[in-house]
Amino acid sequence: MANVVLIIDMVRGFLENGNLYCGDDARKIIPNLTKLLDSEVKKNSDLIFICDSHELGDLEFQMFPIHCLSGSSETELIPELAKYSGLRIDKKRYSAFYETELTNHLERLKPSKVIVCGVCTDICVMHTVSDARNRDYNVVVPTDAVASFDLDAHNWAIVHMEKILGAQISYVNDMVL
Repeated sequence: MANVVLIIDMVRGFLENGNLYCGDDARKIIPNLTKLLDSEVKKNSDLIFICDSHELGDLEFQMFPIHCLSGSSETELIPELAKYSGLRIDKKRYSAFYETELTNHLERLKPSKVIVCGVCTDICVMHTVSDARNRDYNVVVPTDAVASFDLDAHNWAIVHMEKILGAQISYVNDMVL
């Protein structure tokens, strides 16, 4: 069985000076992420792009500035990922499983591993990992292909995903053959 790679929120709103820009340090994961995707494509893994997309008035805007409005350029994948084909799933909450078709796709694909990468480590990545582990998937998080606004929160989330959620923590170079 092939792997499934969940590419979380690698959209313009988070990585190109949008309303919730993750910062220049977050952009540093792009080369590692594309290296991972190149390797996984060669292995016939499925790529699923999970993209933040909200309607005006979304309750999330009580906690965060208005961002990634449905149909806006902020919801578009960053240009560095344009060469990759895969399924796109729009989400409106932290977890990629919440009110999306992700569960159905994973049940159909029956992946050996679910690899989770993207932004933000302590928010959407971690909540997606939690829901994947709660569905008994073997989850891998390459730490050099995830990033967040806050380095301390990023580091805490990595430890939490490994020690509490049971995700395998790795590095892209350890995963690429």
